[in-house]
Amino acid sequence: MHAIKFVALIVLTTFLMGSSFTVGKLGLAYSSPLLLAGYRFILAGILMAVFVIGFRRPHPNSKRVWIRMLVIGAFQTAGVMGCIFLSLRTITASQSSILTFTNPLLVVILGTIFLKIRYKPYQWAGVLLGLTGVAITLGTQLEVKIGLLFGLLSSVCWAVSTLLVKRWGGSIDSWVLSAYQMLFGGLLLLLASLVLERPFFIVNGHSLAILLWLSVLSSIVQFAVWYYVLQRSDPGKTSAFLFLAPFFGVLTGWSVLGEPLHPSIIAGGLCIGSGIFLVNMDLKPRSATTKNSKSNA
Repeated sequence: MHAIKFVALIVLTTFLMGSSFTVGKLGLAYSSPLLLAGYRFILAGILMAVFVIGFRRPHPNSKRVWIRMLVIGAFQTAGVMGCIFLSLRTITASQSSILTFTNPLLVVILGTIFLKIRYKPYQWAGVLLGLTGVAITLGTQLEVKIGLLFGLLSSVCWAVSTLLVKRWGGSIDSWVLSAYQMLFGGLLLLLASLVLERPFFIVNGHSLAILLWLSVLSSIVQFAVWYYVLQRSDPGKTSAFLFLAPFFGVLTGWSVLGEPLHPSIIAGGLCIGSGIFLVNMDLKPRSATTKNSKSNA
């Protein structure tokens, strides 16, 4: 892939990831949090399901696989997004995006404990740097707000879903998995809204525009662009650019919502971004065969 095209697509997809926190914060003026998240992913899931059915993507023929997609949706969509929207009631979009995107750091910790995955020293250095960033970001808080706990819980759910996808996702078409985990997660969010909150949604031009942005741009388009880039580039090096997502979350929170850029948020965000970069960075040396072939050319 051409370098300019690669950079443009990476900026687009990480911008959509990060800015969704700001757009979600705007949406809470018109909807209860769990209902807004539920509507977002039910709509996105239906549109994606129409796509995978229309293009005849391979669907699972086992009940076990469908249950696995439901479990992934419970963590990836219902857990992550439900906690994000709940966190936005009491903390800023900047804080929520920073906390949520610590999930690559937790993947290393949980992957080591439960899946016995071995990670490199520089990846553990990234974990320590990222956790330091979390401590800096939250260390100046005069009170522990419930939104901070929801922000951290969203990261835990995302890390768990990542490990589940690594364990189960190899036999499932990625487009099919994305479509149905969003749909299942959206339905769970809708159920949670009916049980845990007083659901409301004010229908007007602003609320519908926000819902469409979250469902189409920040869900379907963001996913499609991200996987397009992953399939046409080195996944390890591409994933290292995930640090841009919390950067755009902070930037859009400041520019759109007028959220203050405290020194602790900037310093903590830089540490977390650097940690994410190290965790996802691919430093695999070239093989001896490759070196010899180039020297003989």
